[in-house]
Amino acid sequence: MEIHYCALKKGITRTQEFEKKKLAPYAANVGVRCGHQCTYCSTPSLMRRHRSFQEVGKSPFAEGYAIVDPHAPDRMRRDAQRLRNRGLVQLCTIVDAWAPEAQALGLGRRCLEAILPEPGWTVRVLTKNAAVTKDFDIMEKYKDRVLVGLSITGTPAQGEALKVIEPYASPIRERMAALREAHARGLRTYGMLCPILPAIADGPEQIDELVRFACECGAEEIFAEAVNPRGRGLILTQQALLEHGYVHQGEAIGAIRNKRCWSKYVVGLIKHLQSSMRRFSDINKLRFLLYSSGLTPEDLAQVREDDAGVIWLGGNSALAPRGDAA
Repeated sequence: MEIHYCALKKGITRTQEFEKKKLAPYAANVGVRCGHQCTYCSTPSLMRRHRSFQEVGKSPFAEGYAIVDPHAPDRMRRDAQRLRNRGLVQLCTIVDAWAPEAQALGLGRRCLEAILPEPGWTVRVLTKNAAVTKDFDIMEKYKDRVLVGLSITGTPAQGEALKVIEPYASPIRERMAALREAHARGLRTYGMLCPILPAIADGPEQIDELVRFACECGAEEIFAEAVNPRGRGLILTQQALLEHGYVHQGEAIGAIRNKRCWSKYVVGLIKHLQSSMRRFSDINKLRFLLYSSGLTPEDLAQVREDDAGVIWLGGNSALAPRGDAA
C-alpha cells in the first residue's frame, strides 16, 4: 500500500448531505483516499475532482494507495474550539479514521482527543476496523457524547466473500465483536448496515440476523443502504468476486448494473428491513437512505405506499462533494 500525505484545509465542516441522512450536521475527515480499499467504495466518484489526486499524481480510481492528512486532528481541535454552534460530528464521512494508514499515525484517537474535551460536541464514530477498540478508553470518559458504529456489511457466513471486496478492513466477525464490546462497556451504539449487497446480505434471513445483532448491541438507530451504483464500484466488485470463485455473488452484483434490476433489489431491501424491524425492533429506529432517482416509476410508487423508515434523498446529490474535505 502506497501512503501519500496531503494537507486538508478544513477540520470540522458543515455537511448538508449527512445532515439530510440524519447522520450528523458536521463532518470531520482524516484524508481523501482510504486504505481499506473496498471495491464498491463510492468515494473515488465523489472526490474525483479533489486537488490531492493531482498533487500525488494518482487517478482517483486507481488501487493500492491511500491519501491521509497527518495534521487533521490539529485542524479539528482548532475548529472544535472556535465554532460556536456545536453539535454532532461524524468521524469520518469519506474515509476511515481507523484504516491502516490512519492507525499508523494514531489519527482516530487524536481526533477524539481534539474534539471531545470541548463541551457541546458529540462524535459519531464510523469504521470498518476493530482497532477502534483500542480507543474505547477515551470514549468511556465522554460516553454520553460518543456514538459507536461499525459498518456491518454481511453475516459471518459470508465472511470469506467479504474479505475479497473489503481486503484491508477487519473481518466481519472482528467488527461484530468490537460493537459487542462497545455495548458491554456502556458506550452508545448504532447500527450501520451499509452497503447491503445482493447475494451477500440481502436475503430475509440474513437481514433478520443483522437486525437482531444490532438490537443485541443496543443500537439507538439502524442505518441501512443499498450499494451505490455510481462509478466503477459495481464493476470492480463483480470482477473481484468472480476472480476468487464467488460466481453466484459476482453474477448478482453484475445483474444490478441494470437500472431496472437495481430498482427491484432496492425495493426488496426496504421490504425485508421493514419486516425485520417490525418484528425484532422498532420501525422508528430504521434509517434507510434512499436516492429516489435510481428507482423506476413503478418501484418508486410501491415504496411510497409504505415508506416507514425511509429517508428520501433526491436529485444527483450522491455525486457531488458537500464540503466535507478540502
